[in-house]
Amino acid sequence: MKRLIAGGADEYAPVPIVRSDKSAKKVEGDNGLPAGSARVLDIAANDLAAATAALQGCDALVIATSAVPQIVFLSLIPVMIKKLLRSDNPGRPSFTWKEGQNPEKVDWLGQKLQIDAAKAAGVKQVVLVGSMGGTDPSNMLNKLVGEDGGNILQWKRRAEQYLTASGLEYTIIHPGGLIDEEGGKRRLALGVDDSLLKRTTRNIPRADVAALAVGCIGLAAAKNRAFDVCADPLGEGEPSSDWAEVLAQLGGANCDYSINSQAGAPVAAAAQ
Repeated sequence: MKRLIAGGADEYAPVPIVRSDKSAKKVEGDNGLPAGSARVLDIAANDLAAATAALQGCDALVIATSAVPQIVFLSLIPVMIKKLLRSDNPGRPSFTWKEGQNPEKVDWLGQKLQIDAAKAAGVKQVVLVGSMGGTDPSNMLNKLVGEDGGNILQWKRRAEQYLTASGLEYTIIHPGGLIDEEGGKRRLALGVDDSLLKRTTRNIPRADVAALAVGCIGLAAAKNRAFDVCADPLGEGEPSSDWAEVLAQLGGANCDYSINSQAGAPVAAAAQ
């Protein structure tokens, strides 16, 4: 959020939209913003009128919302025991989601709400930050299943396809593994359809994702594009800063949503 706000400050008047009053106060305090400048929108409430009001006067929208899994700590015990016993298959801990914050409500319905509100409010462009892995229904991220269900990448993909069919100008970014390191220090690598998952290095600083998202606003080369991105190791190549040049790596390619399509069909269950 901080990088999104700072990155657009020279060309835009950033308006942070968060899900709670607590988050609003934190965003305002962390970024030196006046009290009341952050707008609060509970996307889980599915209130189109409130969402449209939150976006009034905005020219572009960056969607970076995502359901966040919470580990079930008791499930760590058998995993740790098996590891101590040097088991070849220690298994994985279990996860759940905050009440009312599961992937269907946040990554599908919550993002759909924002897309519908953007259209109603006259927003010109939507930049949606998703995740790599969406071509594979058996991706491990789809297996973080708690009482409220999982399939987070499947729900994200449905929202992305909804955006591509919305008539809005869009840019969809699928980053690799997010890391908390300084941005602006690495060369970015782009691809489509999870081709970057074959790389040894597949992560990217959060700050670089935010900078790319802001850089795509109003950029002709980013219009109606969907792509994957990760970062090269430190010291390999010049750090990326020319976003049109970065997108030129794609050679016109876009992600193919006919692969594992989630449009208008029940979300496929992840293999267990």
